[in-house]
Amino acid sequence: MSKRITIMLDVDNLKKLHLLQAKLIKETNSSVSFSKVLNETISKAIK
Repeated sequence: MSKRITIMLDVDNLKKLHLLQAKLIKETNSSVSFSKVLNETISKAIK
């Protein structure tokens, strides 16, 4: 289940997440949402 929230990201972290998103899009040749990238990154970090 998803819940919409508002967060503030540091500009450097935002750039890193967008670069990761671009990399995933290039590797998979399909769209990858920013939310998906953010959720996967957070999940890996808090395990």
